[in-house]
Amino acid sequence: MERPDLAPYATRGSDSRGRRHSETFKDGRPPFERDRDRIIHCAAFRRLEYKTQVFVNHEGDYYRTRLTHSLEVAQISRGIARQLHLNEDLVEALALAHDLGHTPFGHAGEEILNRKMESAGGFEHNRQSLRIVELLEERYPGFSGLNLSWETREGIIKHSNRKDFSAQGVEDEYAPRERPTLEAQIIDPADEIAYNNHDIDDGLKSGYIQLSDLSRVDLWRETWEIVAGKFPRIDQERHIYQTISHLIGTLIQDLVEYTLAKLSELKINSAADVRCQPENIVSFSPEIAKKNLELKRFLYKYLYRHHKVERMRVKVERILTFLFDIYAENNNLLPLEQQRKFENYGTQRVICDYIAGMTDRYAFDEYRRLMEPYEPV
Repeated sequence: MERPDLAPYATRGSDSRGRRHSETFKDGRPPFERDRDRIIHCAAFRRLEYKTQVFVNHEGDYYRTRLTHSLEVAQISRGIARQLHLNEDLVEALALAHDLGHTPFGHAGEEILNRKMESAGGFEHNRQSLRIVELLEERYPGFSGLNLSWETREGIIKHSNRKDFSAQGVEDEYAPRERPTLEAQIIDPADEIAYNNHDIDDGLKSGYIQLSDLSRVDLWRETWEIVAGKFPRIDQERHIYQTISHLIGTLIQDLVEYTLAKLSELKINSAADVRCQPENIVSFSPEIAKKNLELKRFLYKYLYRHHKVERMRVKVERILTFLFDIYAENNNLLPLEQQRKFENYGTQRVICDYIAGMTDRYAFDEYRRLMEPYEPV
């Protein structure tokens, strides 16, 4: 049952290239709605609750995790898709799946595993997300993975604004020389809108960034002044929340308006027209893109490289390096169900999969179990 108001360039479930394994379904849900539901119910999605966004889980209950971040990306993505008359089910599935492959401890964990896997194909979280939905989830009879639609799997592996997917190792199965669907193109900017704004919120709440420093960023200052004009007697905490809310709205509206203008300029009339473009169509206007880049650079300098975040990164490096090395030295330390996978995937890749699937909390606990003589094993 397709929505009747889908744009001609939207992705339709009825045109899907299908699933890798044939199935008999118990109900008549559209294919991308089914994909979304399978993602929500998989183990990797639940583990995102205890995986780092910026702040490690035990640092406070307020801060975003990979799970709450994914929910925010889904909300923003659906809002964009609705205004563009695109397939909201596909957009939501992709938004909820886009971080499934992230390691414990955020990008620091990804960098460590990539370094440890340098001689065995490396590690990259988009490829790991695809690996999870194709191989590692074990929930259905007759096949491994979630058996998602081709368009959902393609959107997972093409989660970036790259010009040449073939150079990034995207396999021929996923048409590396073609642009992904417009629904897939939404996820990267929606991800950016979500993390820029919630990282401001978390950074201010933690005291790692200050309003006096943030006021030097054009996009923030301009939005702050708009809120001050609308609510002249507002207290500072509500002023911050309203500025973040207005900033999200500004970025979404710019993205929608500029994308609609490009669709018209390029005379995009079908999903096939989207695929033959040399670069992604969904994008911010040049003016907003420039201001947003200034905001990203501010967050990189003042939040992501804050000395307390760096201190945690050093701890994380020690923990994950230790776990990888000790598993490689003594494979019998891994659970039996992991050891049984060595023949199919190779020892290093199995170790990598196992560590990548850990939550922050589990990684800390496993480190203590293997290091502390009085910890239960």
